[in-house]
Amino acid sequence: MNPVNDAVLELQAVHKTYQLGQHVVNALRGVDLRVQPGEVLALSGPSGSGKSTLLNLCGLIDNADSGEVCLQGQRVNTLNEVQRTVLRRDLLGFVFQGFNLVPVMTVAENVDYPLFLLGLPLPERQARVEAQLRSVGLLDHARHRPDALSGGQRQRVAIARALVKRPRLVIADEPTASLDSHTADQVLDLMRERCHAEGAAFVVATHDSRTSSRADRVLSLLDGRLQ
Repeated sequence: MNPVNDAVLELQAVHKTYQLGQHVVNALRGVDLRVQPGEVLALSGPSGSGKSTLLNLCGLIDNADSGEVCLQGQRVNTLNEVQRTVLRRDLLGFVFQGFNLVPVMTVAENVDYPLFLLGLPLPERQARVEAQLRSVGLLDHARHRPDALSGGQRQRVAIARALVKRPRLVIADEPTASLDSHTADQVLDLMRERCHAEGAAFVVATHDSRTSSRADRVLSLLDGRLQ
């Protein structure tokens, strides 16, 4: 599949099934999707609609049974696990419902960790971490541990960690599900602001109508098909 325009991510006629005991679950049925740089795309749909499966394919965590997946102009279907891991490390960021911060690390160390894995020099890592923490309003909390922060602050750290390596695509799975309404609004506004400022695309799976209202585009999944 040839990339169209400057799309960060493209899926074409993607199918995915799972075997659950004696039953075959058709999780995705011929999904076509194109995501542009700087776009916040919200994926809505009930439980079992295929959102998690679609996120796993977009995040190179799982393989499609058929169809094409293209990330930053590169077909990923035929890549081996090492190549997929390198592509994930270099081009993707992740934000999770449960934050997934390392509790024994400080805020700054959590944000720095992706840069450490990339092997960047320490001075560059320190400059990037400081800039990202400033952008999410948490520079004063750099030496704190995650358990000293509120839920909203932890999700801000997670956003900084996802963006610090300058990914082309950020996958966010129910990022506001564990937050109260006011905090969720703040986190959503921050995600949208940083997405547009950094030029990274965000694909956000959500049940939250507030997320959809802040997205540039909303697609609904039902029975494995995009509506």
